[in-house]
Amino acid sequence: QVQLAESGGGSVQSGGSLRLSCAVSGSTYVVNYRAWFRQAPGKEREGIASIITDNSNTYYADSVKGRFTISQDTVKGTVYLQMDRLKTEDTAMYYCAVKRLGRMASNNWNRANLYHYWGRGTQVTVSS
Repeated sequence: QVQLAESGGGSVQSGGSLRLSCAVSGSTYVVNYRAWFRQAPGKEREGIASIITDNSNTYYADSVKGRFTISQDTVKGTVYLQMDRLKTEDTAMYYCAVKRLGRMASNNWNRANLYHYWGRGTQVTVSS
């Protein structure tokens, strides 16, 4: 089993920054992909960034590319999401997710149904 715990959400004005953290514990040796998803009220869950554990390759949604940065500390077992130049449309519940060992096609990194473990989420609210 793998446990995930997000932190770092909050309220910020447009143009500001936040850094989300996700502590990954348990059987972390089985984790291959670590990702951040978000879901706004009335919208589908959206994959926004993912990082491969063993080579640190990263993937980003077009909506956040150039503003958000995903990173990991494999010793601590933590994955981060640095969010800069936040916009009101970034307001959502943000979830950390991990996928067990096994590669997936690069264009599938944002498919929520391919991730096996999820955190409870942390709220990010961006005001104008």
